[in-house]
Amino acid sequence: MISNKTILFILIITVGLNVKSNTQNNAQKYKMVAVGFYNLENLFDTENDTLINDEEFLPQGARAWTTERYQEKSANMAYVISQIGIENVKQGLSILGVSEIENRRVLEDLVKQPAIADRKYEIIHYNSPDGRGVDVGLLYNPKHFRPLHSIAIPLMIFDEGVRRNTRDVLYIKGMMETDTLHILVNHWPSRGGGPVTVKHRNSGAKLCRNVIDSINQVVPNSKVIVMGDLNDDPTNESIKSYLRAVSNIKDVKKTGIFNPYEDMFRRGLGSNAYQDAWSLFDQVIISKGLCDKDNDGYSYFKANIFNKAFLVQPSGQYKGYPFRTFSGDKYQGGYSDHFPSYIYMIKPLDAK
Repeated sequence: MISNKTILFILIITVGLNVKSNTQNNAQKYKMVAVGFYNLENLFDTENDTLINDEEFLPQGARAWTTERYQEKSANMAYVISQIGIENVKQGLSILGVSEIENRRVLEDLVKQPAIADRKYEIIHYNSPDGRGVDVGLLYNPKHFRPLHSIAIPLMIFDEGVRRNTRDVLYIKGMMETDTLHILVNHWPSRGGGPVTVKHRNSGAKLCRNVIDSINQVVPNSKVIVMGDLNDDPTNESIKSYLRAVSNIKDVKKTGIFNPYEDMFRRGLGSNAYQDAWSLFDQVIISKGLCDKDNDGYSYFKANIFNKAFLVQPSGQYKGYPFRTFSGDKYQGGYSDHFPSYIYMIKPLDAK
């Protein structure tokens, strides 16, 4: 069982947006907040780290990863982040989980980009054992969120008795106003290698489920968010059988975990594409504590995929796919091969 130290975090964004409920006479007013996840697709710096395999993303490497390209990539990522959620929440994301980042430095450069510099995002990051050096991390607006504790939880998976080095699961506990939230940021093992890798993602789901169960043993009905590039769709067994997420919020009492992205996936929506088929690997999954509209704090409102037109490949072989940085080995100055996913949460203005 995961120890109590390994559990706790909150997220959200404080904005003065009013949302009206369908009450008979007096419309209830709410505060709305936004929380998201984004796979930044190979956000590497240009310096050689001899401890990892980053040679592809060096000025002399296969991608000719120059300072100019790195800076353009960082600016592009910042612009996307600046736009997520602002149609309903003027101040944008309070918290953003990220993946495929090389190190803390690339996040430090990212949050200084003019598009988001005024938000003064702070960073939570740990180096992972991944062979390419790609990690997960968390950006948060300190005006909205106060972290209390964080830890990198190793995802222990093995092939023929040998540990496979992959991304840790980043756990954070923190406070938003009077709400305690727990967040698990994930980037589960890829599908490279075929069906044998299914068990690796199942291990990621089991780890998250164990953490959630441990949290709820300490404080029942806690508010937990599991986010990340799960390299599985919402209908795959890692999420359905091991994490035990349900697709209907009315059924959340059965397993305690609700996945709003399963319904989107069944309707043909996706966050990444491969061989002319859409997948929805990027998900934000929540515990029962966030589904309860009658609690004193924040609760789930709705989920989205951020797939605005500027993020879509405009032409060529991959027209309609996410507009990524490279098409094969050709640099095209796009964004990422994944769309971001995000949720809104609401809290009655008269709540404490």
